[in-house]
Amino acid sequence: MQINIQKLQSISQRVRDNKLFEWLVVSVILLSALLIGARTYVIPGSIITLMHWLDAGITLLFLFEIVVRFFATEQKKYFFRSGWNIFDTLVVVVSLIPIEHSELALIGRLVRIFRVLRMVSIIPELRTLLNSLLRAMPQLGYVVLLMFIIFYIYGAIGATFFAHINAQLWGDISISMLTLFRVMTFEDWTDVMYETMAVYPFSWMFYLSFIFLTTFAFLNMVIGIVVNVLEDEHAREKQAQDKIDGKATLDDIMLELRSLRSEVAQLKSNQGKSN
Repeated sequence: MQINIQKLQSISQRVRDNKLFEWLVVSVILLSALLIGARTYVIPGSIITLMHWLDAGITLLFLFEIVVRFFATEQKKYFFRSGWNIFDTLVVVVSLIPIEHSELALIGRLVRIFRVLRMVSIIPELRTLLNSLLRAMPQLGYVVLLMFIIFYIYGAIGATFFAHINAQLWGDISISMLTLFRVMTFEDWTDVMYETMAVYPFSWMFYLSFIFLTTFAFLNMVIGIVVNVLEDEHAREKQAQDKIDGKATLDDIMLELRSLRSEVAQLKSNQGKSN
């Protein structure tokens, strides 16, 4: 029995690591996305029937892929510790439930839409990018808070000095902040600037200083935070994958080194006592 399980695990690992199988799953996810888009059009009944069978086949292939990944994992208890594995399994399980013609049909459609997100869990690079963004959120939150303060200050200044020039753009602080967002994204911002420069010739300093603070300074801060977190995430992903595959991780190596040092120190101590 043990030999059969090991053989099944070995076969599953070969299938999982096969590039052809990976590209097949990616292609099926893309096909699933196209089917979701096709359902938004008015199509003949015969095509709808074909799409229904295709959808069933896609769900079965996804189930097969989840099973392969589960059996390919050496330490099964770590499989469901991954949020992506839980997400993939839930999506597939809910897709298998026949709720298309029931009151829960809307949930079924939403689950099929979220199947496109499986592209992230299949492609490690996309998974690493998304995990990095999520981990960077706490640090980015402070950047966003500081940016809001800058927006608020400049919005109050704009509403104070430019409201009589164009109330639609600078009528109050909330509208002023929306106008500043337009300036930050360079959406016809020169038209806004030239309109106020007709009354206040030096108002260009207001816009240029705002653009420097938000578009240049804050953008570089965001890029720096994301790059640092991305590097950390690459290291964490590698360590987690090594742990799942049963390989020695950096923590294991460090622990073994400490143990070896302790043993060497003990041997030296014993040798000193014997002398």
